Amino acid sequence: MGEDEGVSYRRGGGMAEAATMTDLRRSRPTLISLDRVCMEFHGKRVLSNISLEIPEGEIVGIIGRSGAGKTVLMHLLRGVDQPPTSGQVIYHVARCAGCGHVELPSRAGQPCPGCGGTFVPIDPDLWAPENETLKREVMARAAIMFQRTFALYGNDRVIENVLHALDDIHYPSEKAIGRAADLLDEVRLSHRMMHIARDLSGGEKQRVVLARQLAKEPFLLFADEPTGTLDPETATIVHGVLMSSVKNQGMGMVVTSHFSNVIESLADRALLLENGEIIAIGAPAEVVARFMQDFADLEEFEKPDLGENLLVARDIMKRHISVDRGVVRAVNGVGFDVKRGEIFGIIGRSGAGKTTLSRIIAGIIEPTGGEMNIRVGDEWVDMTKPGIEFRGRAKGYIGLLHQEYDLFPHRNILDNLTDAIGLEFPKELAMRKAIVTLKMAGFSDEKSRAVLDRLPGQLSEGEKHRVALAQVLIREPMLVILDEPTGTMDPITKIDVKHSILHAREEMEETFIVVSHDMDFVRDICDRLALMRGGKIIKIGPTAEVLEHLTEEERQAASP
Repeated sequence: MGEDEGVSYRRGGGMAEAATMTDLRRSRPTLISLDRVCMEFHGKRVLSNISLEIPEGEIVGIIGRSGAGKTVLMHLLRGVDQPPTSGQVIYHVARCAGCGHVELPSRAGQPCPGCGGTFVPIDPDLWAPENETLKREVMARAAIMFQRTFALYGNDRVIENVLHALDDIHYPSEKAIGRAADLLDEVRLSHRMMHIARDLSGGEKQRVVLARQLAKEPFLLFADEPTGTLDPETATIVHGVLMSSVKNQGMGMVVTSHFSNVIESLADRALLLENGEIIAIGAPAEVVARFMQDFADLEEFEKPDLGENLLVARDIMKRHISVDRGVVRAVNGVGFDVKRGEIFGIIGRSGAGKTTLSRIIAGIIEPTGGEMNIRVGDEWVDMTKPGIEFRGRAKGYIGLLHQEYDLFPHRNILDNLTDAIGLEFPKELAMRKAIVTLKMAGFSDEKSRAVLDRLPGQLSEGEKHRVALAQVLIREPMLVILDEPTGTMDPITKIDVKHSILHAREEMEETFIVVSHDMDFVRDICDRLALMRGGKIIKIGPTAEVLEHLTEEERQAASP
């Protein structure tokens, strides 16, 4: 595959090229070349003949459905996990022969600020075994942001986390505090520098991660779905920080996402992956239009007749003590009920208390006060009381999929859905049950069968999310709580998951509580909503009615 000018389409429609390339790609040297890169897992090809050139300083967006190969391609570019089945990933860099410091190719011939040597151009194949030392030197100059994985010192303060990163690169100790403060300014967290890291919100943790990575003064940032699990308002903040950081430090960036607005707002150039192939590359808006052309939701579902109350909560309270903030009323006098067969939504901005409430309902944390009863058979069980006759009994009938789910990394998907979580079936029954449940979670029949033998690391983040949902559903709970269920899913997969939830309600009489900031999703799927602000439910009722009650700030925070 050669270099493209404007947008080109690789399948279905021939070649449509714009007249000129961007000034950026004309004037800057190439940093990364991919030459016919392929990747296979267990004989199945997940990347096919990927050829691409990325100049220094360019922001490249990679978009595609969950399972298209975005994360696999990112890992190959980053030099982690395992080498490609075939092809080369070549970095064109300048290296100081004296100290091994690596810089952008445009620095070739210039003096090294560390030892005074001269930067010499080199072109190592990142995955060649003989280049292992060079690979470590090159990747030391790259920054990394994952979705959901924060890798912070949770018990340390925010500024201490950044100081640890500076210490890792042997930054002069007498200048470290000033530099750490500058980095926190850059990511807009100066007002949180003395907070304990574990007490931060997800978006704040993500910005601490970015500050730690920027401490390395990288020339390239890899961002793999960096805001997929954040609410839209927080995601906008993180996007702004990313853009300003790239501009201020002269970095390039490779960002993966299935959100079209992320690619359009961040990228200079975009490429669309489909089944491991690049099918379009060029201007972000045009590539996104190609991605969204198959976006449709045509299936219809009948409005169900809801049953009697399954869950009743009254005056639920949850207070805790924070070192920095004193007494925090995470949930403050909440009351509601959920009917059998209902899809009940809990919405609100970050910090409103949604996740805390969902964990109380699931029996994971104990409320400070109040009453919560769930119907088990013909009996009401009080979830606020400990013991096997109360909370212990009820928890077995409640499933929770939370944002920071985890799969067993060294067990295949079939094991993750059966004996790894304590469910023992004969093998034939286990496979049948797993396939049915994976289909409920949004996989096609063919894909359900294909993933059974794979390890979690061989799946995309969106696919792993659906397996985690299947882990919950396979236990056959009466009530399923979904905490931000669509955060890592592309728009088309969201439709699949929406349909799977609605089918589960129709076919299994399942009841769901959906905690989300995705207003489009809750509008499509929920019968009623509870709107939370400051730990309280301030409006509860039919979905359309509650959505009309949102403030302008809440509407902006929920907009894509």
